[in-house]
Amino acid sequence: MALTAPGNPLSHTVSSPIAGSVLPLAEAERQLRTLPGVLDVRIVPSETGAVSEVHVVTTMEVSPKATVRNVETMLKASLKMSVDHRKISVATSNEKARAHVEAERNIAAPVVSAPTLVAPPAPAPMKAPRLFFEDVEIQRSRAKGVTVRVTLRKGDQSFTGECEGPESARSRAELAAKGALLAIAELERGAGSFVVEGCKLIDAFEREFMFVGISVRVGRETALLTGSCEIKDSPETASVLAVLDATNRWVSRI
Repeated sequence: MALTAPGNPLSHTVSSPIAGSVLPLAEAERQLRTLPGVLDVRIVPSETGAVSEVHVVTTMEVSPKATVRNVETMLKASLKMSVDHRKISVATSNEKARAHVEAERNIAAPVVSAPTLVAPPAPAPMKAPRLFFEDVEIQRSRAKGVTVRVTLRKGDQSFTGECEGPESARSRAELAAKGALLAIAELERGAGSFVVEGCKLIDAFEREFMFVGISVRVGRETALLTGSCEIKDSPETASVLAVLDATNRWVSRI
């Protein structure tokens, strides 16, 4: 059931830091508003500064489940924050709500005054959309063993990478990582030089994490990129998110 967005946009806190980060809440909320379909965001901190709640208002073009995954990925990859998906709530709205929110933002936008001229400030340069996780599928067959299909999204486009191999818990995680790199290669020119060095399950702080190593050619040298993600949904999903953690900043330079 879709929820109608409130008449006024969500209020935003601009002074409290998030979970010990130097970035203010307003910066985190601004980045989350760049996600596909997101109309507005409000992050509620706890008394200790950790994230207590994340409230998101979206259009109907992206499912709530995909939005929650996108929020988790953005906070992890861009702000190095790990937020439990149960703290993220999503309400869907229609396009009229988007127009209302954008109108309110335009009214509140600051202006630069001069003796004979009043003009809005020059818009900030637009950043290229980042890569976000959308889905991972696992298919088993006697002939091929296991096939892992990974779907990533950039803006309003989604691309798929698929790998197959023998059936085992470790191989599924590595196949998911390779599938993620194939999807990245479809999205980004110059990303085809990525190679999965390995995936490793790590126990730390009474939790399980997926750790991946990815090599990439830099001129005549080879650089090692690493990424990690706490296992919440499945090892395969965590493997894909760890790949994005390792490559998102690198891919943004390509």
